[in-house]
Amino acid sequence: MAVYAIGDLQGCAEELDRLLDRIAFDPAADRLWFAGDLVNRGPGSLAALRRVHELDPVSTVVLGNHDLHLLAVARGAGREKRGDTLRPILEASDREILLEWLRRRPLFHQDPELGYSLVHAGLPPAWDTGTAARLAREAEAVLGGPDPDPFLHVMYGDQPDRWDEDLEGWPRLRYIVNALTRLRYVRDDGRPALAAKGAPGSQPSGCHPWFDHPDRASRGQRIVFGHWSTLGLHLTRDTFGLDTGCLWGGRLTALQLDTEEPRLFQVDCPGAVTPGTV
Repeated sequence: MAVYAIGDLQGCAEELDRLLDRIAFDPAADRLWFAGDLVNRGPGSLAALRRVHELDPVSTVVLGNHDLHLLAVARGAGREKRGDTLRPILEASDREILLEWLRRRPLFHQDPELGYSLVHAGLPPAWDTGTAARLAREAEAVLGGPDPDPFLHVMYGDQPDRWDEDLEGWPRLRYIVNALTRLRYVRDDGRPALAAKGAPGSQPSGCHPWFDHPDRASRGQRIVFGHWSTLGLHLTRDTFGLDTGCLWGGRLTALQLDTEEPRLFQVDCPGAVTPGTV
């Protein structure tokens, strides 16, 4: 069995099918990990969501910030933004099937046997992968539970910005969701710097990419992530960033995880959106 992790789709459905051809994907034998942000900004959000939903029996999908935005908009807890491409999903005849499936996806996936974890964005310095898995379950229980609406209405916001195990209620869940779906940079003291979104080197003084913080508790634990198109392909001993900007005319990337050394597969993307237009 081969296991392939795939970077952010963001509505690039045709590119996904070309990538599956590129890796000669066999649903009878292979498995797929999707790093979140299946939808939004690209031209085929509905097609991408339907395609990954079809692949559910052989896939693991973690939620990204754009996926959560779709859920919030669909349930009246958020507003569509300029550049969103969510309307075809919201008007689709199978919208409820797709949205109910999506909201029950995890925020963090850990495979001890394979030796990798999967998250959309990143981990705060204080969390190892075991902590992240435990805390993700708390937020997943609400997002996938019988009534996610109260949390979806208070999900947006950058506070609290400091992790404390004594946090409770919505602030606790907001921090967990922000960390797992929005994180790129952290400050010297470990607080998320959520406003910084550019490539490493562009961040404010005193900020580090989350994977470079000197006190990172997850160091040495192999983590696959997406979310950061300005970072581009990022392959180190223990962190594997796969958002290679397909939406912006970059590439869609798959990384085979079950081999002794991860194997890289990519397809070119024509560029559905010009950078800076959304």
